[in-house]
Amino acid sequence: MAVGKNKRISKGKKGGKKKAADPFAKNDWYDIKVPSMFNERNIGKTLVTRTQGTKIASEGLKHRVFEVALADLQKDEDQAYRKIRLRAEDVQGKNVLTNFWGMNFTTDKLRSLVRKWQTLIESHVDVKTTDNYSLRLFCIAFTKRWANQMREIMVNQASSCDLKELVAKFIPEVIGREIEKATSSIYPLQNVFIRKVKILKAPKFDLGKLMEVHGDYSEDVGMTLERPADETMAEGEDEVVGA
Repeated sequence: MAVGKNKRISKGKKGGKKKAADPFAKNDWYDIKVPSMFNERNIGKTLVTRTQGTKIASEGLKHRVFEVALADLQKDEDQAYRKIRLRAEDVQGKNVLTNFWGMNFTTDKLRSLVRKWQTLIESHVDVKTTDNYSLRLFCIAFTKRWANQMREIMVNQASSCDLKELVAKFIPEVIGREIEKATSSIYPLQNVFIRKVKILKAPKFDLGKLMEVHGDYSEDVGMTLERPADETMAEGEDEVVGA
């Protein structure tokens, strides 16, 4: 009788089927904290892989850039056309502390400004704030050519203050109004905006400066409790007798 394989007996595969792992099981959520120049201080959460060995979670969060509509930061829908970029500078506990990292207009807002019988003027200039941030400001206006005057006003407004004060000028469009006012006697301009801001170079990281930007931020570290007097005395009575 010939000996052959019994086809009815099925052999299992080596290793078997791997169990599907939850992709979020090794991740942690961190709160994104915004500088005090904005009304809304907490804009959401971000995900990072949990600390494993030499790979530290906080290092993976630093220098992440978040883009948020100014409408969400100021709780004002009229500011929805501005996009603010925020960069993660430090991690404290479960909080990611961010700082201003740029600004831009939405595409639909830029297109809505272009109209017939108007001349579009664009100008840009590199400036340095009093706290050593190098920025490039882009200005947009409509009508005749006053680019040199626009540059002068941008330099004067940006180089005379630090980054926190400069961002406070962007929100209500202070620089745009200054340009409009300066050129009104020569030729009236309209729809004057600082449409874009780029940070070219940031100074060396300073935790003290970052905490100033975040104003009243403080990490919850709990309460200090005093030990009862009777426990302290009981501990003091124990003595170790040497040989």
